[in-house]
Amino acid sequence: MANHTVEHSPQFYARIGGVLYLTIIVAGIFGELFVRGTLVVSGDATATANNIVASPLLWRMGIAGDLIMHVCDVPLMLIFYLLLRPVSKTLALLAVLFNLIQTAVLVANKLSLLAALFLLGSGDYLKAFEQHQLNALMYISIKLDGYGFGIGLIFFGCECLVIGYLIFGSGYLPKILGVLMQIAGLCYLTNSFALLLAPAFANMLFPAILLPAFIGELSLCLWLLVKGVNLPKWEERAGA
Repeated sequence: MANHTVEHSPQFYARIGGVLYLTIIVAGIFGELFVRGTLVVSGDATATANNIVASPLLWRMGIAGDLIMHVCDVPLMLIFYLLLRPVSKTLALLAVLFNLIQTAVLVANKLSLLAALFLLGSGDYLKAFEQHQLNALMYISIKLDGYGFGIGLIFFGCECLVIGYLIFGSGYLPKILGVLMQIAGLCYLTNSFALLLAPAFANMLFPAILLPAFIGELSLCLWLLVKGVNLPKWEERAGA
């Protein structure tokens, strides 16, 4: 197979993919742990409202960080397709479609977090409600975001299963990464369906159920960033 220029090399795509994946992980941790994990008090709408009113910029930064994460999702989808299409173009495309739906759902879901902020504003139209009513509506908006996130992760879990299968059979990425990504997919699916069907059980599982998913995604991210693909085997598979 002809030599690749740097910008068309699978190694170049792998490195860029690693950077994008790391950005997604860092932005996700920032929004979930350092913003919502700090400001949202479970089961206490008033305390949550007071925290958000005291730190509106931090709340907005969390939303902005989430959107940066989803912007990075799009080129990462393309990179995974380019890296894995030598295994199966059809399945690589299927992974893209699952990820597109996940990203679209999660981007639209950010409106719930903005609604929570709007309900705590000072507009005259809010005077139709008592403060405790506004706090309750705000907390419902945040819960909607949590459920919307769970719904989006159903599609991401499916994508992880497909990506894991392609990595396992590629020959140019370690099989263990494929196994870890499929475990991640199963964890996401278990967490999301538990949230929808048995919320009390989901509370028992969370956050431990997502630890294997974090390990799998971080492992793939770091491998792409540091090692990339086995170039001779990738070229052999692509040529075949």
